[in-house]
Formats: sequence, structure tokens, C-alpha cells
Amino acid sequence: MRGATRAKWAVCAIAVALAAAACGGGGGGTKGSGVLSSSWGDPQNPLEPANTNEVQGGKVMEMLFRGLKRYNPKTGAAENVLADRIETKDSQHFTVTLKGGWTFSNGQPVTANSFVDAWNYGALLTNKQKNASFFQYIDGFDKVHPQSGTPTAKTLSGLAVKDDRTFTVTLNQKFASWPDTLGYSAFMPLPKAFFTDHDAYVKKPIGDGPYTVESYTKGSVMKMRKWDGYKGPDPAENAGIDLRVYTDNNTAYTDLQAGNLDLVDDIPAAQLKNVKRDLGNRYINQPAGIIQTLTFPMYDNNWGGTGKEKLRQGISMAINRDQITKEIFQKTRTPATDWTSPVLGEKGGYQAGVCGPACEYDPAKAKKLIQEGGGLPGGKMALAYNADTGSHKDWIDAICNSINNTLDTDSACVGAPVGTFADFRNKITAKQMTGPFRTGWQMDYPLIQNFLQPLYYTDAASNDGKFSNAGFDKLVNEANAQAGTGEAVAKFQDAEKILAQQMPAIPLWYQNGSAGYSPRLSHVALNPFSVPVFNEIKVQ
Repeated sequence: MRGATRAKWAVCAIAVALAAAACGGGGGGTKGSGVLSSSWGDPQNPLEPANTNEVQGGKVMEMLFRGLKRYNPKTGAAENVLADRIETKDSQHFTVTLKGGWTFSNGQPVTANSFVDAWNYGALLTNKQKNASFFQYIDGFDKVHPQSGTPTAKTLSGLAVKDDRTFTVTLNQKFASWPDTLGYSAFMPLPKAFFTDHDAYVKKPIGDGPYTVESYTKGSVMKMRKWDGYKGPDPAENAGIDLRVYTDNNTAYTDLQAGNLDLVDDIPAAQLKNVKRDLGNRYINQPAGIIQTLTFPMYDNNWGGTGKEKLRQGISMAINRDQITKEIFQKTRTPATDWTSPVLGEKGGYQAGVCGPACEYDPAKAKKLIQEGGGLPGGKMALAYNADTGSHKDWIDAICNSINNTLDTDSACVGAPVGTFADFRNKITAKQMTGPFRTGWQMDYPLIQNFLQPLYYTDAASNDGKFSNAGFDKLVNEANAQAGTGEAVAKFQDAEKILAQQMPAIPLWYQNGSAGYSPRLSHVALNPFSVPVFNEIKVQ
């Protein structure tokens, strides 16, 4: 989705880049209280559903809110929560019926207006919500959020409340899988108190999920506490979570080892060689909905011109993914064989091996394809990456070493660090990249559409390499117009095969989620987004 541009790159800065910060310390949860402590970082923005687009704020959203759907923490499947049913006859006009009896923690009821008002607020340009573009498929978005100028409407014409438990949604195009996107935080409901006393809400957010916010001291701790009035099927199994702010994840890891912290959900790269020895079976390393790639500037004829697909495929075949994931990442990455993620499963659209031989290490064939594709422009290639996290240089250098060995030289490929993440992103946005550059994607929701359309559809918001292919676009349009998710997935899979032919971005590896926890805890798990399933954790 369009909003995924900012959302995903904020995520990449924190989760994908292993740059999550940690700072402070303090003891673990109070013994005997049932409260656990977890490493955390201050959220970038106020904790409004449509304004939270990064990992740290997202952790709070998952505890504080429940929406029409929630993604199953084990399978990733979109399952009804507040939605009793979502019905459509044409994949464009939807009727949403809510379950009764739900309230926010302040006692106000959750009604159809709770959703419609929240979505209208999130979409309106003047409210400056980071996730506004997630509402782009609802009719009237262009009026409330024009690409230039001021809004000519304040509410989405595609939303209409029928009664307290029913509202309708009209999309501006067919989108068979649209209901499955509704577990994302941007679509959460808001209480009337959000609108009547917004300042008070920002200081102490109010939701309808299994936890409430007891207090928040920026730079120190947010205290989440179990809400006994929660109506859902997944109540908190602990008394609460103290989210402790850290600015160095190595410090958090040290606190975990010392018994001063209960949970770390980002194992520092420097500790990967030791973590199994340190934590034993209290270390979690599992697949997440994250993929790392190298994207080509397709607007540069040196890389995107006629016949250059051979050059791009050859470079991909020159990368020894197996060796890099084992030696650099200690098996916390898995070599990628497609452009999505295994966590999607077959129903979500994942197909192992779509990339084919182009994602297999084959130095002889790689060298031949690079030559047939015209060779490296000027005989050299610089791989751009942001240098401020300190976590990219090693694997960029490893990729270059692999390519250089393939080409029998030590200087054909070099790393090209850009000082800060912001500068790096600005260069990409301004189409100033002269060679392949680091990219990564964390899913907003577990559907193949979310891995393909935002990244490779012509002029899509996160299409950083500016890839454009009429056949790909046609298949995406056909996929969105299908009556059912299964049919849509099949069309998207056909579109993905075009990526294998054209290689606008090189799939590198799927990133795992990692965590470690203290002996006080049990039933600790990560969801497919690599976020702890806090409500299921039990405290001794």
C-alpha cells in the first residue's frame, strides 16, 4: 500500500537494519507482580493508529487495540475479531457488520462510527497522519488527500454508517483481498474521547485491546497493564508489561543476562555467535515477514536498458547467499528464492524457487551473463547503503567479495556508504542512485499483494528502482479484480514470474525475528511480524 513507503522504511531503520536502540536499564519486572519488563524504544509519533508506522509504536498498538481483524500470531491468517462478517458481491462494495458488546477501556462503546470516524481522520490530509495512504483504495480519497493543494472534502465518500453495528465501504477499484488488510493498525477504531479531548488521548491513549496505558515517561518507560474489562478471546496472561527504553541493544542484552530485564526482542548482531550458549532454549530465532534485497536504478540505462536483465541476473548469481547467511548472520537469515516471504505460506502466495537459477550461486554462469549483459558499467559497481546503523557494512563487503571472486578481481565491486539513513533515502527518492542499493521490506499484512504491488507496480509509492513493466501491471490489476483471494493470489504469482525474468531487484535473504528472555517467563513467541506476542507470555 502507498503508506507502506514511510512505514516500511521506518521499520527498516529499526527492525530490518538491526539498529533498534536501547538505552537505559533498571530492574526486571517486579518479582511476584506478574509484570514483565521488555526492551523498547520511544515511538516516533503519538500513539494514534493512523500515525504509527514503525516497530516500537506498533508493539503498543498490538497491545492497546483490536480491530475488525487480527493476524493470527502463529499462522498470520487474517481472522475476524470485532467483525462479525464482511460481505461483498463484487470485491468493490463491502458491508461490515460488527459484533456487539465491545467497549473501549474508558467505557465508551465500539460502534460503526468508531471505525468510520477513525478512518476519516486518518485519511484527511490536514491531520498529517503517516498511514493516510492506507485508505487510498476507499472512494473519495483523492478529495480528502489530494496529491497537491488542499482537500475539497473532509470525509471519505466511500464510507457510510448504517447503524451502530453496520457500515458500508465503497472502493475505487476492485480489491478482492481488501478485507485481509484490515488487521493493520491504521484501521483500528477510536473512542469519542479521541476527538473530544485529543490532547488527553495523546498523553494517555485509550484502546479496546487487552492492555491499557498506565503511564508513559518518555526516554524511560511505558507501563502497560492488563485490562480486566477486555471482551476479546485473547486476554492478557500476565499482569502487564514495562516497556523500558534503551538506546543500545547491547546494553539491553547485558541487562537480560544480569537478570535486570525479562525480554529482548532484537538480539544484537555482535551477540549472535554467543546467544545460544548464553540463553539456551530461551533464545528464539524464527522466520519473519521481512525480505532484504538489492534494487537496481532502472531509470539509469546502464542498469535498466535493453538487454540489461542478463547483467542483473548475472550479478544475482554471483552472490553466495548460503555462505553469507551462515558466516555473517549466523543462520538468522535464509537465502531468498523469491520476492515475498515464507511466512505467507501457500495460501498467502509464497512459492519457493520462483527466482530459479538466478538466485543460485553459479560463478561460471554469472560471469558469462554479466559479459552478455554488457559488463559492469565502466567495469565497476558500487553498492550503496546507509552507514549510520553499523550493521550493513559487513554483509555489503561480503557480497562484493563474492562478486569480485566471480569476476577474478578485487576491485570491481565496492561498498558505497551514505552517511545517514535520511540522506540515503533522500538520494533514492531523488533518483540519484548510480548503481544497486540496499533495500528491505517488512510486510504490512501477510498477503503476496503487499510484497509486489507497492514495490514493483509502475509509479507505486515504494517502487524505489522505478521498475515499469506493462505485463506485470496488467497481472496485478487482474489479481485485484478477482472475486476471491485464491484467484487473486494465482494472478499475483504470475506477476512475480515476470520479476524473475526482469530482475529489477535481487532477492538476498529472508530475515528472521530474534528474541531472548529470562527464566521468569514462559510461552514466549514472536508473531510473523517479528513482534513478541505479549498477551500470551506468562510470568512466574
